[in-house]
Amino acid sequence: MMTKRIHIAFVLIAMHWLTGCVNTTIQEVREASTSLNSKESIVILSRKHKTSGETEDDFVGCVSNKTSGGEGALSVMSERDFMDELFPWFEPRTAPLNMRELTYVISRPLISEKIQAIGVRYLVWVEGTTERSEESGALQCTVVSGGIPACFGFLSWESGSDYEASVWDINRGITVGKVSSEASGTSIVPALVVPIPFIARVQNQACISLAEQLKTFIGT
Repeated sequence: MMTKRIHIAFVLIAMHWLTGCVNTTIQEVREASTSLNSKESIVILSRKHKTSGETEDDFVGCVSNKTSGGEGALSVMSERDFMDELFPWFEPRTAPLNMRELTYVISRPLISEKIQAIGVRYLVWVEGTTERSEESGALQCTVVSGGIPACFGFLSWESGSDYEASVWDINRGITVGKVSSEASGTSIVPALVVPIPFIARVQNQACISLAEQLKTFIGT
């Protein structure tokens, strides 16, 4: 009974300690006004030539989903549908590697006219990544009497998400601004017989913050 009480207390302390440990910073730089009518949409893209440290596909999907839902939702064309409509210019083997190359590609009259024809007003180019660092502590697991596995110890690490989205206006052929979202947090795994992870969901928070920021930036 005493072990159970200690275990519960340990978990409660860990939960209390972790609460509020995800910190988010959002910023924006506006270079021109924006507006979106009922027949127009946006598309959110990232680099397709993936290497270490590149923006994750699931993050781009998350931002697209969050931007197209909830209060102030925008009309968002999926990245896959956009790639199919603009084949072959945005397939992985030919897609732009950065914002400079994206600007060059979409400035070509044939491509720009095609993008306008499918109703896309703004291209949002996302760069950034989530990284894990500063791991400390250790967990040790063994088998106790009765063949039951048990783990003891304490593990923690820092995680950071840093993403920036550049917004390009197809109609005017200009960058109208940038929005960014940074999130950092500490994850812990306390173990007193059973490991109980408390994960700081920094990437998810960065996604939510960036999506809400895009709604405000483009929708106003």
